[in-house]
Amino acid sequence: MATRAGKRRNQVLSREQIIDAAIELLDAGGEEALTVRALTERLTTGSGAIYYHVGARGELLDAATETVIAAALAANPSRAAAAPEDEVRAVALALFDAMAEHRWLATRLTLQIVRNPAGPVTVGIFERIGRQVGALGVPRASWFDATSTLVHYILGAVSQNARTDGDVPGPGPAFDRDEFFDATSAAWQELDPEDHPFLHAVVTQMREHDDREQFLTGIAIVLDGLTHLR
Repeated sequence: MATRAGKRRNQVLSREQIIDAAIELLDAGGEEALTVRALTERLTTGSGAIYYHVGARGELLDAATETVIAAALAANPSRAAAAPEDEVRAVALALFDAMAEHRWLATRLTLQIVRNPAGPVTVGIFERIGRQVGALGVPRASWFDATSTLVHYILGAVSQNARTDGDVPGPGPAFDRDEFFDATSAAWQELDPEDHPFLHAVVTQMREHDDREQFLTGIAIVLDGLTHLR
């Protein structure tokens, strides 16, 4: 009887439902909140169903990352008539917004890029960005370096703006952006202006800057630099 009940649960419960529930746990409490036990309790199922459809915890984290990134890129599809610069910005902002919404994503995305270069996350991001690099007129011999530069900037910038979990240290859940920049600006203002003239000159800009606009400025700088490779 128990075996038949387990089979019925496996048939009813889909891989998509499991991954969606895993993402909800991650969004609510970060990586520490995602355990097979917590997931089985949330879905009212046995651990066998989780392993059958997705796998162990590491595979759950990978599947959740792939699902979120795929959704972000699908929501901003490639448009043949769009300028290459606009396409790069669309992909970059899709990743920026995804990491802002899913605070656990920054660490997992970085790990996927490093550990699974042939996986759908790495392939999807590099293909979307790389096509635009070619369309910008960058010589073929420089495509990889140029694309890597863009991808590294995008991932580095969005990761810095997101709270990171797991293997990479970062601000904790109670992190308050305004308090952080107020404290930093106060500390910079106390520095000797003769020894630190630059910090004193930009302290107001630092405190009042918009993360998204700063991110787009960086994209523009990188794109402008790539045009000189033609």
